[in-house]
Amino acid sequence: MKEIGQQNWDKRPLIISGPCSAETEFQTLQTATRLAATGKVDFLRAGIWKPRTKPGMFEGIGTEALYWLAQAKALTGLPLTIEVATAKHVEEALKFNIDMLWIGARTTANPFSVQEIADALYGVKIPVLIKNPVNADLELWCGGIERLHKAGLEQVGMIHRGFSSYGNNEYRNAPMWQLPIEMKRRFPGMLLICDPSHICGRRDILQEVAQKSIDLDFDGLMIESHIDPDNAWSDAKQQITPEEFAAMLDNLIWRKQSSQEKEILNTLAMLREQINHIDDELLTLLGQRMKIADKIGAFKKDTDITILQTSRWNEILQRAAKKSEALGLSKEFITRYFDAVHLESINHQNKMMNNF
Repeated sequence: MKEIGQQNWDKRPLIISGPCSAETEFQTLQTATRLAATGKVDFLRAGIWKPRTKPGMFEGIGTEALYWLAQAKALTGLPLTIEVATAKHVEEALKFNIDMLWIGARTTANPFSVQEIADALYGVKIPVLIKNPVNADLELWCGGIERLHKAGLEQVGMIHRGFSSYGNNEYRNAPMWQLPIEMKRRFPGMLLICDPSHICGRRDILQEVAQKSIDLDFDGLMIESHIDPDNAWSDAKQQITPEEFAAMLDNLIWRKQSSQEKEILNTLAMLREQINHIDDELLTLLGQRMKIADKIGAFKKDTDITILQTSRWNEILQRAAKKSEALGLSKEFITRYFDAVHLESINHQNKMMNNF
């Protein structure tokens, strides 16, 4: 017979909820009780030690709060998960029979810290989730996973919580969906859940982000909930009540990855084949474009003209932006696409001009 924590680890979708921080015994127990009443939670989460940006901010209650979580588990039967950042945290968590651990974004960014946690867990059979690093560095994320695997941990999963990004105004942490998608490609079959709370930083767009992660075939969600979100001691704006959490889950559409129905499979195959043909044409056209860039590079070399022509680049961007709107393409996509094409064109011209 599997223990309840193990049973829940195997569930898909895997749903984790609870307060950003365990603040008081009353708040912890009430949140747990109300979450359990929804019947929608697989793991109860709560912050015990909180890595904060500046000193003087609330950094968590610490070990005392583990007693409250133990009571919450006894009261509701919900298995527990907390964040750990040091070997001491791991030691305390195991002492209180925490069912699952996660490594936070700031910790993932420090290989020494991840290794310390991995060493502390050597020989321990416990599920561990690892959040993406604060910065958009997939190698750090992969490295953290590899360190945990080398410590003998078999049940390792990923949490996508978004990335710090300069100029990002919509989200607390930009989702950069292409990065968790790449992690799914590198680690097929590994659990990947989304943390909309830390991506959004505000509650009004939680459902939108949660739905997008589901549509991208994520395996679950971690969402912060609190009995009195507006007065939470940390991350108040991104938390919702247990009842709002339950309502949000009810409004999500859980899609299946594939279907065995012949008509659906045939339709998808036909549409995907059309995409394959268009992709081939795009690649051919891009190749032809770069051949012209080579000729331009050779001409600029002969006439001692610089590679970068700012006025010409602005003209291309303005023309593309105007045309993209009529084609139903977003300005953001077109800008990213032409930035990549422009950089490749510069590289081609540079090779021609400098005989690389």
